[in-house]
Amino acid sequence: MGTQPELIRTEGLERRYPMGRSTIPALRGIDLVVRRNEYVAIVGPSGGGKSTLMNLLGCLDTPDGGRYWLNGQLVSEMSERQLARTRNREIGFVFQTFALLPRLTALANVEMPLAYGGVRRAERRRRATEALDHVGLGDRAAHRPTELSGGQRQRVAIARALVTKPALLLADEPTGNLDSATGAEVLALFDGLHASGNTIVLVTHESGIARRTERTIHLRDGLIVGDTQNAGGADDAA
Repeated sequence: MGTQPELIRTEGLERRYPMGRSTIPALRGIDLVVRRNEYVAIVGPSGGGKSTLMNLLGCLDTPDGGRYWLNGQLVSEMSERQLARTRNREIGFVFQTFALLPRLTALANVEMPLAYGGVRRAERRRRATEALDHVGLGDRAAHRPTELSGGQRQRVAIARALVTKPALLLADEPTGNLDSATGAEVLALFDGLHASGNTIVLVTHESGIARRTERTIHLRDGLIVGDTQNAGGADDAA
């Protein structure tokens, strides 16, 4: 894995939140490198900084200090417009709550990032159909989220995350709203995505899920307190 080029690099990343007249440090100097095709879990207690770090890596928020490079670009100094473009082109998001638009079909939900990116309708349809096929839901393209199971909704969300062919896939507690059997199916899908070359960073509070990945970053009190390689990978938590 060390021979792969860097995809993420952070140096001294800091984030503080106002609290009355003072500030609360959420991240206190994060130095992190993630290489292409790595599968990384971020774990830690509530309030440890996991979600804050995920938001910074996903260009949903900006740091108060330090620098962040994604795919060779210094995103920590980008404008809001540049950040929006980077999010759309470089990053796919998978959320615990699925974040699907209820009035749209599965296919239309998957098309959304391409629509924002200015892709023409016929090409959007082709690529969205391909992404749904990839996650095993080609036969559910015309269904709305309320007509799908939780696992199917998360697969639609994963298809939406993949449709732009992003450099980085970010997943925040992707099995948090699923039963154990459905969650295992979704994690198996992530294993397959990693095997096919995707770079995945996954936030979880479950050690069994973290052990499926290649590497676990441990956060506590806004600091990295551990960075371990996982010998077993997917087989360890099967």
